Amino acid sequence: MGQKGDKILAERRILPFGDPILRKISKPVTGIDSKLLNLLGDLVDTLYATDGRAGLAAPQIGSLKRIVVMDCGKGLIELINPEMIEMQGEQIGPEACLSLPDYTGFVKRAQYVKIKAINRRGQSYFLEGEDFLARCIQHEMDHLEGVLFIDRIQGNALVHDQTRQKVNVRDVPGFMATGIGNPLSLKK
Repeated sequence: MGQKGDKILAERRILPFGDPILRKISKPVTGIDSKLLNLLGDLVDTLYATDGRAGLAAPQIGSLKRIVVMDCGKGLIELINPEMIEMQGEQIGPEACLSLPDYTGFVKRAQYVKIKAINRRGQSYFLEGEDFLARCIQHEMDHLEGVLFIDRIQGNALVHDQTRQKVNVRDVPGFMATGIGNPLSLKK
């Protein structure tokens, strides 16, 4: 925990790929209280303290709550109990994850999404996103279902960010430690 100006930062440890919590389904938030607001603050502090970030879901810091924070380049977005309302189109693009640093892979996602969520004041709202924002929303909402981007990788190939070598997703350290060959096949 650090300090920046008058604000105490509560940066939390991001769970690494292979941690079983990342494969669990998160529970809905039932009320907004100080504990939940502290968790939101910890998520925001952790997100902004991490290089190469666009979003962070509560399970990534060990809390099985349906909460996501994102900053895809246009400011902070907080999502509590996000629900997918609409998906359209298709895009394939690169994705990475803070729980699996150093690897990037291509994932097929919807081009456009519309979701419903709750803000920190308990008010419902709708959010629409296209392109990169749509990709971020889908990536982070997957975390709430115990799904990781490597479950959706095109061609089972990742690229190691430093060496630029292609790696089969099954060869990534920790993949077999999850005890789940193909998590999506188990969730149908």
